[in-house]
Amino acid sequence: MAASCPLPVTPDLPTLRAKLHGLLRFLREALPISNAHTVDFYTESVWEQLVDLPPETVLAVLSRSAAEAEAQPSAARPLAEAQGGSDSTDFPKVFCETSQKLVSVEAFALAAKCYSVQNLGICTPLEQLLVALRGNQKQRTDKNVKPDEFMNLKKSHEVQAMSELISSVADYYGVKQIIDLGSGKGYLSSFLSLKYGLKVYGIDSSNTNTHGAEERNRKLKKHWRVYHRRSKLDVSALALQTAKERKLQDEIECNAYAEGVGNSSTANQEKMSTSDFLPDFSGSVISNIRKQMENLHVHSHREENLYFENAFSVRDLLPINAIESTSSQTPKRKMLETNKERRKVTSKSNESNVYSPLTSFITADSELHDIIKDLEDCLMVGLHTCGDLAPNTLRIFASKSEIKGVCSVGCCYHLLSEEFENPHKECTQEKWGFPMCRSLKEGRWCCGRNARMSACLALERVAVGQGLPTESLFYRAVLQDIIKDCYGITKCDRHVGKLYSKSSSFLDYVRKSLKKLGLDESKLPEKVIMDYYEKYKPRMNELEAFNMLKVVLAPCIETLILLDRLCYLKEQEDIAWSALVKLFDPVKSPRCYALIALKKPQ
Repeated sequence: MAASCPLPVTPDLPTLRAKLHGLLRFLREALPISNAHTVDFYTESVWEQLVDLPPETVLAVLSRSAAEAEAQPSAARPLAEAQGGSDSTDFPKVFCETSQKLVSVEAFALAAKCYSVQNLGICTPLEQLLVALRGNQKQRTDKNVKPDEFMNLKKSHEVQAMSELISSVADYYGVKQIIDLGSGKGYLSSFLSLKYGLKVYGIDSSNTNTHGAEERNRKLKKHWRVYHRRSKLDVSALALQTAKERKLQDEIECNAYAEGVGNSSTANQEKMSTSDFLPDFSGSVISNIRKQMENLHVHSHREENLYFENAFSVRDLLPINAIESTSSQTPKRKMLETNKERRKVTSKSNESNVYSPLTSFITADSELHDIIKDLEDCLMVGLHTCGDLAPNTLRIFASKSEIKGVCSVGCCYHLLSEEFENPHKECTQEKWGFPMCRSLKEGRWCCGRNARMSACLALERVAVGQGLPTESLFYRAVLQDIIKDCYGITKCDRHVGKLYSKSSSFLDYVRKSLKKLGLDESKLPEKVIMDYYEKYKPRMNELEAFNMLKVVLAPCIETLILLDRLCYLKEQEDIAWSALVKLFDPVKSPRCYALIALKKPQ
């Protein structure tokens, strides 16, 4: 294990459970808002059932709250800090005790803000963790590496941030092997292999993704070679330009130097420096070259072992004519043999620094030795692992002694399996995506698919400061009322899809939707359709206000899922340290939180 500082102190299990219980008490009353489906907004009279306020009031308060949050982003933190580990809250009444309807938008917004991840006080600062992992080692950077040239900005941001953390954890434990679950297109795996010299196995359930990752990795290697060549060419160009400018005076110095060498003694020859036997380069030129080498970080021991050979020697950096004076002393055949041997050594040293895409469907019970034949002490990582793969990543980490650490960023919460969502439905599944920790299992807690879905959609809108697209949802909600009244259908398994963007008007939208659903649209005159539109248009602000409530509540759903996973990690005896870390900029990547855990060093 690398020399390092003590790892940051994180909230213990009792503290996390106290915060979880406070969140649960709020969500027990608030979840019906998240679980209400906007398709049934008018058919089920959702606003009348759940909200006891005018929509204008809700919109005004939430707009004001959003403006205040932007002006003072940490406004909810004092309340969260005042609570500390206590399970009590001092919020004003949010919901009516008898009707269960929302009665205070101000209290609702304050509670939702307080129970978001960033305000609940459960995150460990990324900077503190990196400092502790690195100890006295300096951060390794490579200014020439620009992954945004072959990734989009979002993916580039995610890959760079996560790979830096993973490489620091790998150094901390002294491991070289990484298992990337749900590796997809292989961006993270390739970056870890090429930039940090790690041996990465990228496992994805899609054979198409695996083949695509292999081709993409091949292209990435080409990019890396280009950067390598650019680095050498930039420094060589600097040296050549300087030499050209001083050509006349250097010729004079060259002649004088040649005469001096002929008359010098053997002892003087032994004391010659680099600048002595490079006549076309003055001390300032050599100094500039050295500075360029430092800027390229060629002195970094770790980056000497990357996929490409980037340990630039002075010979590599200088133009050919700068070393002609030494060529007569070394036979060409010997030089060729030396270079050949050097390439062999480089090739052997890079055999362990590769990315191997594999195709396999991973479950909590997957046997890694059957997938990876040379499995050794390693780290398990996952960047936006979908649905149950994120919790299963944590379960595999907890059960396999070879896996020393885990770094997992989940996504697609709507695809999580829930143990208590359909309690009367027979199912042989033993391990579920939610819940994971003992407290939620004992309470038979269920979040609900609509709540998880609304969290996924709303979080992206929150990241860019937008609400949900009201008009498209309005069209769909009114359509549902038409289908119920005119066709007698209350539930439909078929989906309309994204017809809103392809429709010129509400009438066009209804016609296309009915046709896609296999319903006879000729039985509905244009007047009947437009009457429904005119009936509900004045109530469109109800749907807009309700969706804003869902957006405000969305971060709390994510908090519940992440707290469940963090508590699970804290419950495992073999795990020495675990934390929740804000790894990405939420504006660039809405699912920005990583669960990180490390086992006890042996």
